[in-house]
Amino acid sequence: MNWSDKAWEQIVPIYNSIIDMPFIKELMNGTLPIEKFQFYIAQDSFYLESYGRALAIIAARANSIQDSLVYIRFAESAIIVEREMHESFFRTFRLTNKGNIEPTCHHYAHFLKSTAILDAVEVGMAAILPCFWIYKTVGDYVYENCTENNPYQKWIDTYAGEEFGLSVSKAIETCNSVASQCTEKQKQAMTDAFVTASRLEFHFWDSAYKLKKW
Repeated sequence: MNWSDKAWEQIVPIYNSIIDMPFIKELMNGTLPIEKFQFYIAQDSFYLESYGRALAIIAARANSIQDSLVYIRFAESAIIVEREMHESFFRTFRLTNKGNIEPTCHHYAHFLKSTAILDAVEVGMAAILPCFWIYKTVGDYVYENCTENNPYQKWIDTYAGEEFGLSVSKAIETCNSVASQCTEKQKQAMTDAFVTASRLEFHFWDSAYKLKKW
């Protein structure tokens, strides 16, 4: 069993909690109140700025040129492509002011950037992986079970899409490749970061549903 399979096993309870949470259930059936989705999109916009920076830091620190290129492309997508997508969501859902970065987003963003800068590069790679992998898995689940004429269909289609899936597969493949050269202690550090980021994924959606602010 490779590193990613073992890491995912550790977060199965977290993933099950995510797909069972009100935010995801109501997103899936199209009844999520628009103010909760607006809050989520605004915070996600703040998050992606930090996520893109964390990816760029990892690209600069990667031990191989090939891995550097992979994370440079990820960073470009987070900063440019997903920003354009969020701007379209802002227009669609009548969000003119994204406000301030709120506690959960602030915590998650700083966890990723500090891990990317201060921890071993493979730990940084593991920390950013849940944002790829959990989003894709949740996106597929919601896509397969969502109602017709769902007002959030564009979001659903994005994260269940083939293009995003290819990025997720590449991120998992890269982490497995790096982990294969690590000691057991190093792999445990990767898993710990992966689990922490997965917990923060849950809290990110939960905070949007509860509109948690400072």
